[in-house]
Amino acid sequence: MNNNMRYEFIAPCHFGMEAVLKREILNLGLEPVKVEDGKVTFAGDETAFARANVFLRTTERILLKVGSFKATSFDELFEGTKALPWENYIPKDGRFWVTKANSVRSALFSPSDIQSIMKKAMVERLKSKYKISWFEETGADYAVRVSILKDEVTVGIDTSGESLHRRGYRKLTSKAPITETLAAALILHTPWKADRLLVDPFCGSGTIPIEAALIGLNIAPGMKREFAAEKFAFLNKAVFDNARTEARDLIQPDRELQIQGYDIDSDIINAARQNARLAGVESKIHFQARDVKDLSSQKKYGFIITNPPYGERLEEKEALPPLYTAMGKAFNALDSWSYFIISSYEDAEKYIGRKADKNRKLYNGMLKSYFYEFMGPRPPKKPAQS
Repeated sequence: MNNNMRYEFIAPCHFGMEAVLKREILNLGLEPVKVEDGKVTFAGDETAFARANVFLRTTERILLKVGSFKATSFDELFEGTKALPWENYIPKDGRFWVTKANSVRSALFSPSDIQSIMKKAMVERLKSKYKISWFEETGADYAVRVSILKDEVTVGIDTSGESLHRRGYRKLTSKAPITETLAAALILHTPWKADRLLVDPFCGSGTIPIEAALIGLNIAPGMKREFAAEKFAFLNKAVFDNARTEARDLIQPDRELQIQGYDIDSDIINAARQNARLAGVESKIHFQARDVKDLSSQKKYGFIITNPPYGERLEEKEALPPLYTAMGKAFNALDSWSYFIISSYEDAEKYIGRKADKNRKLYNGMLKSYFYEFMGPRPPKKPAQS
């Protein structure tokens, strides 16, 4: 394939965090094409396959967009799929299947039917192009994902493989972990910078402090993992080697960070330390077993970014008013700090004792949550290093 080709990609993200992902895409020098609920479409050359997978912190995966069309019947779905240029991407020996089908407000709503009809259409197209009647499917994987919204079918090939939130460091998790991609999005949504103090008083297995340290040291999240697109026949493998080299060159390992993670459970603090070690940032984070009511600091300015318990089960709900009251008391005592809380607890503001300056609706998995923003005064600018 032509190296100068322009490709379109789809990057899904957490609902409510699209602007953060768009900013990341722009910062990589890629071109956002369209921002929709839960995804950003962008364009780039073949280096984008690697750079988007290696560097983007807030997307779940990168899909190569094959095309889109309208379909209100299975016949139209078959013909629309068959009309797409599959031979540009899938070689004779490629292993291909429709791994996921989502349908919202559309005439076609059976995922298994959508998957089997699209696979048949792909086979028909490739049979006529390659002049063969049987596909061995012994080569690289080409997993297709389709989303249908109001009868508009959008088709993409998964370039990531395993979800991008799997950075490889989180071997041990707490009861209600936040994904690495959502943690990164929340941090990037705040005004926190690497030279500022950041505290997570409900750090669990350490995801928010670890993601903050990776951001602070400029460590690319996908640097140490592999991606499905590395085996794509049409793609130059050097783009991935080059992206990893670029990522290594950008790390700032000597940067001093002030990141602290606390949790009441000392076992989970040990797990957080172990996860930080695997991420290569253990020396940059201070972890300690501590109750939120004992949170205090001599520092005048700081940031709190945290994912406190929500009380999903009925018996846990009873513990929330005293917990959120204690949290509010501790946070409000740090009266020139800014704090940011993700929670699905409807009475969060009531028991914290303060109305948020902003609250942003988002989804943590399938759970409707809010990201509460309590802004403190802006700290004075730090003097420039001479």
